Amino acid sequence: MVLDPQRWLELRRFRGLYESGAMSLREIAKETGLNRRTVTKYLVGEAPVAPPKRTAEGRQRRVVDEVAPLIDAMLRTEILLKASVIHERLAAEYGVAINYQRVKIYLQEARPRIAEALGISPGELAGLHRRFEVVPGAQAQVDWGDEGKILAHVGIPKVYSFHMTLSYSRDPFCYFTTSQDLASFFDCQRQAFVHFGGVPMTIVYDRTKTVVRRHVAPGEAVPLHPEAVAFAGHYDFDIDVLAAYRPTGKGRVERQVLIVRDHVLAGRAFSSIEEMNAAFSAWVPLRRAKVHGTHGEIIGQRAVRDHAALRPLPRTPYVVAQRHLRHVGKDCLVAFDANLYSVPARRVRPRQLVEIRATKSQISLHSTVPDAGGTTLLAIHPRAVGRGARVVDERHWDGLPKGDNRRVTTGDVLPLPRHERPLGAEAGPLQALLNRAAAANVEVGRRPLSVYDELTGTRPFTTNRTTKESS
Repeated sequence: MVLDPQRWLELRRFRGLYESGAMSLREIAKETGLNRRTVTKYLVGEAPVAPPKRTAEGRQRRVVDEVAPLIDAMLRTEILLKASVIHERLAAEYGVAINYQRVKIYLQEARPRIAEALGISPGELAGLHRRFEVVPGAQAQVDWGDEGKILAHVGIPKVYSFHMTLSYSRDPFCYFTTSQDLASFFDCQRQAFVHFGGVPMTIVYDRTKTVVRRHVAPGEAVPLHPEAVAFAGHYDFDIDVLAAYRPTGKGRVERQVLIVRDHVLAGRAFSSIEEMNAAFSAWVPLRRAKVHGTHGEIIGQRAVRDHAALRPLPRTPYVVAQRHLRHVGKDCLVAFDANLYSVPARRVRPRQLVEIRATKSQISLHSTVPDAGGTTLLAIHPRAVGRGARVVDERHWDGLPKGDNRRVTTGDVLPLPRHERPLGAEAGPLQALLNRAAAANVEVGRRPLSVYDELTGTRPFTTNRTTKESS
């Protein structure tokens, strides 16, 4: 194998490390993505000082050249995109199996070339971003915080914090919850709208699965979740999805997550979600009384202008429900989210498929086929908190055997009919079996063992009879 000049320059950097013993030939081959024999050839000294120049016509096509247009397109979208991210996307989105080092080496040549074509310098822009300001009511930013096991001592394994911040005033909203599912996500936003007294024109989101239906290649339109589209249409705001790996696009709410954690949660103990939310509500006036370091105004005074510019709330709230299909068990219970919910035994059959519509606080179970009255609703339950709970309406088991009508007898006397039994003579289930005194009074017939020998024919019954038969 003959190296092209660029690869030779890349390999030459390791000559000093090899000669000093800092790196072995195997490590250099792994780092450069070259074959070990090639590394040995050019570093041990058998090869010429520099490889011969090759013409464009004689240049061998590299593996990375096949995906070079894709890499260039990603760099045009985000010039600072990391090599590990590009390598991951090539494998996940395009099914390209290529050595990571080849991608990394190609980026050393491609990044300056594309940056020059775009008129930017990637070295100068690293770690920098463009600051923006908005008018009152124009934008809010949303983010999640993971508060960990702060309520583990009361049986709640995980707590999350939902945050929404108005971009103009930095007025905060926070709500603590035990789930990040679809219903909880949009329920938190409804409460944020009530807290602010209106709806902003635009809300900025991460590429979370509750907003984005699936991830796409850079430059392509992002497909939104149907429930997110319906929710935004109901409240009349626009969805703004950030580019991947751009947390600075919502830095206002990112900072707010840390502020709430420091001022509301740090150094305190809570016993419920309600206590945590009450602690935030008590802290909000203190926050609004502060002078913000960026816009230089009191947050509460600036928030008055921000709230006044918000769009009004609709008359009816939009209820987001997760929809799932589940089978009915033989015990008339349906499993959802690691909990069990009952359905009426008279309206279902084992293994029947039912639809679950789950909101943040309620679970409704529906038949997939309407009944004679045109209704599909089978049952409504409050949503269980945590895992392993069983939410049962005892009326759903009406008509099923309960086991309380089983009777036993000692066998000597047949039990009297129910209408002939005296008052107070009712015995509980299996009472006779458990009553040892009654069982001890039962008379058992006693017979000598010779009777059984006679019946089975194993031995004559008497000696005289035996003598006659033998004669």
